[in-house]
Amino acid sequence: MIKTSPKAGLVSFESRDCSKIVQIERSLMYPETFAGVYTALITPFDNRNQFDRGRFAEQISRQIAGGVTGIVPVGTTGESPTLDFDEHIDVIKAAVEFAGRKVKVIAGTGGNCTKEAIFLAQSGEQAGADALLQVAPYYNKPSQAGLFAHFDAVAKATRLPIFLYNIPGRCGVDILVDTVCKLHEANPNIMGIKEAGGSTDRVTELRLKLGKDFVILCGDDSLALPFLSVGADGVVSVVSNVVPEAVSELVLAGAKGDFVSARAIHMKLFPFTKSLFLEGNPVGVKCAMKQLGWDRGTLRLPMFEASEETARHIQRQLVVLKLL
Repeated sequence: MIKTSPKAGLVSFESRDCSKIVQIERSLMYPETFAGVYTALITPFDNRNQFDRGRFAEQISRQIAGGVTGIVPVGTTGESPTLDFDEHIDVIKAAVEFAGRKVKVIAGTGGNCTKEAIFLAQSGEQAGADALLQVAPYYNKPSQAGLFAHFDAVAKATRLPIFLYNIPGRCGVDILVDTVCKLHEANPNIMGIKEAGGSTDRVTELRLKLGKDFVILCGDDSLALPFLSVGADGVVSVVSNVVPEAVSELVLAGAKGDFVSARAIHMKLFPFTKSLFLEGNPVGVKCAMKQLGWDRGTLRLPMFEASEETARHIQRQLVVLKLL
């Protein structure tokens, strides 16, 4: 758990299971919603570079103990571009199995081919996921009309709640706010968005136009605090692979309007957060987890292991957080 001192602005980490405390608080703050902290899980690989179910089970148990609201398998952090369809679906099934309904599972099922995105969405539903994450089609850069038609087709092919995923830096296209509004109006199961465009103005506009029931999740760890301050409901976090308790308490503090405590946690985590993205994602977080003995650190090409300099920088931050 994390204790904060508003006067000193310090945060201390305790290595005990805080899941019961955090889950009780979480249920009081946002019952029966998708608000909160969702860990963008890494996909662990064994010494043959195959999916490591044992490590994955350990990882999810750690997340449950850390008090997160849910997990997001096979997103960018899960190296989804390097998994074939069978592997992709197997990881979702494993996430649902190991979560055991103790946390929600938002399965990454997006693609830049509508037919494939529908196939993955329906496979995620059959696997037992609670919701789906649908990224904007990447590389082919569709128009807003194309984006609407794509997401509309996916939404009509499943009964599950859908989170749009806006990340123009990776996809080369922005899902405009008006397009989000039209999609939500046409498909009530499009009930949220993971917003990784980096703009608090956009979060404000989404909140004003879509109302309090539309779920907005921050897509960048370093922006979770400012996004929460203007109406976001939570975060899809990479950092929580390592410190789920800290990220959970930051978001809980923000949900309660306690931005003094939230800011103290943000400041404590910020240098570590930045270190994880020095060479891209999930390079940094897998490096950190390897140093902690939680993962082999294996990546699939074209992703490549962190340089010695970056690894040392991450290690220093783990020491600062008293995790090493």
